[in-house]
Amino acid sequence: MKNKFIRVKEVAEELQVSVPYAYKIIKMLNDELKAQGFMTISGRVSREYFYQRFFGRNEKEE
Repeated sequence: MKNKFIRVKEVAEELQVSVPYAYKIIKMLNDELKAQGFMTISGRVSREYFYQRFFGRNEKEE
């Protein structure tokens, strides 16, 4: 089973950005989730939410 959270290195690879920028992206997404009342974990974000916000779908197409 795939991990429900995506971590910074995977975000950086997926979006082809630096690791520091990937941290900023994760923080932005987590701030959005917090505003909606969800609990978050620093340095990782819901995989489903990440793909939904960046690609308009729930999972990466292989």
